[in-house]
Amino acid sequence: MHAMTIPEPGGPEALVWAEVPDPVPGEGEVLVEVAATAVNRADLLQRQGFYNPPPGSPLYPGLECSGRITALGAGVAGWAVGDEVCALLVGGGYAQRVAVPVGQLLPVPKGLSLEQAAALPEVVSTVWSNVFLTARLRPGETVLLHGGASGIGTMAIQLAKAVGARVAVTAGSAEKLARCTELGADIAIDYREQDFVEALREATGGAGADVILDIMGAKYLQRNVDALAVNGRLVIIGLQGGVKGELDLNSLLRKRGAVIATNLRGRPLAEKAAIVAAVREHVWPLVESGVVRPVIDRVLPLTDAAEGHRVLENGEQVGKVVLRA
Repeated sequence: MHAMTIPEPGGPEALVWAEVPDPVPGEGEVLVEVAATAVNRADLLQRQGFYNPPPGSPLYPGLECSGRITALGAGVAGWAVGDEVCALLVGGGYAQRVAVPVGQLLPVPKGLSLEQAAALPEVVSTVWSNVFLTARLRPGETVLLHGGASGIGTMAIQLAKAVGARVAVTAGSAEKLARCTELGADIAIDYREQDFVEALREATGGAGADVILDIMGAKYLQRNVDALAVNGRLVIIGLQGGVKGELDLNSLLRKRGAVIATNLRGRPLAEKAAIVAAVREHVWPLVESGVVRPVIDRVLPLTDAAEGHRVLENGEQVGKVVLRA
């Protein structure tokens, strides 16, 4: 088969479409013929040489895909050759075929195309595991989403609104903030023009956010704690703003707050399977009813993955960039 390889770390041009060995499904795995995948920021980091895949996993980027099952490994039940699926991956989505543990498979939601379904597994699993399973966002609470126009942000807006939360977002342009508002955001903050802590406090009567989903890391650490409400939970899932920051622990203590850092890619199979099962139970009905939908900025050929990476690096997109196989 062919896959998008990375012979040497570098810019988008480092991605090379090349012939590679066919994957073979092991016990408890299925082989999926990839119809589409999507670009995630982790793919950019892997291409740059900063985020290597876990040992034993595919070397190619791609943390999600959609397609059709073409073969079953030993011990697989509940799935059949020909089933249309989407999947959460540890890697390997930028390829014509990929082997997937059955616990990370999801049926394509009714009413969605394979291209639309490819935009769902990574962002939905990330949002559900962090905002709802870890931070326990509840109806009536306020959640602050940094990068509201990103793939994760656009999905988190919709899911938070679906459970009755109040949603605040940050983004870097009026156009992106307008799109966030269309999706349901109640508070829209231009981080280039406003201090998000002051803007959030003003919008919440000084209360702050009960939950913050952060992609920036060190750069926003203290300000995020300042923006927390009493008993607030800050969940850090990205480090775009650096890895080392200083924190006034007294300010966190006074708020009885929590700072949690998590990732999804490196979790054990059982944990991923539990997250995917929760997504299927709680999120898939919302997708199939139209309450929650994937937000897709553009669809590109998989062989043009470099352009998808440029789009994401330049922050040009709203929602997901999908790659059609």
